[in-house]
Amino acid sequence: MDECVQYAYLGVSQFQKRLKAHPVGYIPLGTLEWHGIHNALGSDALQAEGIFVEAARTYGGIVFPPLFLGPDRIEDAQDGKVFIGMDSAETTKPHQQLPGSCYWVSKGLFLQMLEALVAQAKRAGFMCLLADGHGPSRKAWAEMAGQWEKQYDIILLSSLNDFDPTSYVTQADHAGKCETSTMMALHPDLVDLAILGSSEAPWPLGVRGEDPRLSTAEYGRHLVDTTVDAIGRKLLELGL
Repeated sequence: MDECVQYAYLGVSQFQKRLKAHPVGYIPLGTLEWHGIHNALGSDALQAEGIFVEAARTYGGIVFPPLFLGPDRIEDAQDGKVFIGMDSAETTKPHQQLPGSCYWVSKGLFLQMLEALVAQAKRAGFMCLLADGHGPSRKAWAEMAGQWEKQYDIILLSSLNDFDPTSYVTQADHAGKCETSTMMALHPDLVDLAILGSSEAPWPLGVRGEDPRLSTAEYGRHLVDTTVDAIGRKLLELGL
């Protein structure tokens, strides 16, 4: 049976044992958001959580429950509605409200939630936190990590600040080959490439990056393993 590393499922003694061995927490930054017609709406959190679970099982630590709320660009659609995130992307033609998206909060509120989580994690005994996932969320975390590190005396790792982009290689597009392959490696039952049609079919709506029709579980496994290895090297470097 796989070792339990997810915070919400740990008993007190399990939590204390894992925290004492490796006081590292992982925070998946997710959404409920359009990721093409071929991926699940929770793909951001599912990828981040899956990667973090593998890292925690290999290198120690505890995986926090995903945050399914996050910031993103928001624009007036001029008809009493708004466009959020991929609704107004270059690959969404015409711009439109994409089905299923239900995650937006202001950046200010998001930062308040993250800061509260950092403060509570420090109080609980964590010495290091790594947060990653949804693009605008990972950027917001990266922007504040340095300030919060000093304020709360805790190490805050960011994929943007602390890792080479050639080693932390997951979630580098939006529902393209990278994310879709990662989903195929972690959650193959939640990906349906057949629905996209052949390579001659029109470009998939609201997808950014390499063609998702080129995705494979093998490539996804390479991305996951490369990223998990990078996390492990960083924790070893920090003595965690």
